[in-house]
Amino acid sequence: YDTIYAHQDKEDDAIVGVRSTARLFGDNTKAWLAGLYGGMLICFAVAFASAQAPVVALAGLIAAGAHLARQIAVLHIDDPDQCLRLFRSNNQVGWLIFLGLIGGALW
Repeated sequence: YDTIYAHQDKEDDAIVGVRSTARLFGDNTKAWLAGLYGGMLICFAVAFASAQAPVVALAGLIAAGAHLARQIAVLHIDDPDQCLRLFRSNNQVGWLIFLGLIGGALW
C-alpha cells in the first residue's frame, strides 16, 4: 500500500533521485498491486489454515480482499489527493482481518 502513497510525490522523487516502487512500477502499478495484494491474501489464508482458524474468520479476510480490489479498481496514480485517501483507508484492511478473527473466536 505504500506504493499508492508514493505516487503522490513521484515527480519530486524523480528530481532528487529517490527510487520508489511508484517510479519502478509506473503505469503497471495496478498489475503489481494486484499481484502483491493477492500474495498477501494467500499468505494470510495459509496462516489461517495452519492455525485452524474457524471458517468464519475467513469472512474478514474476504472483506479485506474486496477492499483492496476496490482500491485497485478506482486507483488513479496521477491524482495525489485520491492516492492519499486510498492510502489512509488501508487501516480498514487490518480492522477487517482483526474483526474476522474475533468473529471466528466468538463463533
